[in-house]
Amino acid sequence: MEDETGTSGIQVRPVAGFPEVKPGDDVISQIAEGLETLAPSIVSGDVVVVAQKIVSKAQDRFARLSEVEVSPEADELASKCDKDPRIVQLVLQESRGVVRTGPGILIAQHVSGHIMANAGIDRSNVRGDEDTVLLLPLDPDGWCASAQRLLSNRLAVHLGVVMADSFGRPWRVGTAGVAIGTAGMTARKDVRGMPDRFGRLLESTEIGVADEVAAAASLVMGQTNEGVPVVVVSGLDCAGDGRAADLLRSSERDLFR
Repeated sequence: MEDETGTSGIQVRPVAGFPEVKPGDDVISQIAEGLETLAPSIVSGDVVVVAQKIVSKAQDRFARLSEVEVSPEADELASKCDKDPRIVQLVLQESRGVVRTGPGILIAQHVSGHIMANAGIDRSNVRGDEDTVLLLPLDPDGWCASAQRLLSNRLAVHLGVVMADSFGRPWRVGTAGVAIGTAGMTARKDVRGMPDRFGRLLESTEIGVADEVAAAASLVMGQTNEGVPVVVVSGLDCAGDGRAADLLRSSERDLFR
C-alpha cells in the first residue's frame, strides 16, 4: 500500500565488489558494470548514490603536501586555528572564502558553494602516505549530469544520480550524508501551500530530498572502512531535474555564517 509520499517502501542496496579506483579510470563505466550485476535489476526511478571519493580519485584530485607553497595568509590562519599551514593553503585555494575558525576547526565555503570543514580536503580512505590528501571532485553537479545521462542510456532506464559526502552540521554533533551533486531527480521539494494531515496549509516546509537520499545511502556505504562507494536507492518517486546547488541557502538567509 502506498503512503502519502508516493512510496510503498524504500530499499537501499550496495553495489558489491566495487574495484579500487585509480586516477584516469572511467568510473562511470565501472558503476554501470556494477549496476548490471544487481538482482533484481534496477528500474526507472532508482537513484544511484556515489561516494565523492571515487570521483575525486578518478579525476586525480590528489595533492602532495610537500609540494604546497604556503602563503603568508595561510600561515597566519593556520596559527589561529592550529592546523597544518599546507592544508590551510589548499583550503584557501579550493574555497570562495573562510566562514568560521576555532581551535582545530576551519570551516570554508567550497568553490561549489557548499560550506564544510576544510573545504572537503581529507586523508581518510586515501591510499598513500601522510603526505597525500584528496580534494573534492571538480563540478559535482556537472559530473552527476554526465553520469545520469550515460548510465540511463546504457541501462535503458531513467535513473537519478547523487554524489554524496559526509558533513558535520552547525547545530548537531556527528556527520551525516549530504548531496554535493545531483541529477535526474528532485533535489529540493517545495511543499509550501500544501495541506498537512489536518488541513492546515504548510508555510515554510521544503524537503531536502537529495540530502535525505544521501543520508539513507550513507548508512549502507559507511564512513570508515566498509568499501561500499556505490549504493542504489529504490522505491522513491522523485524523478526531476534538480541540482545539489538547489539546496544551498543564500548568504542573506544563512544565520550561521
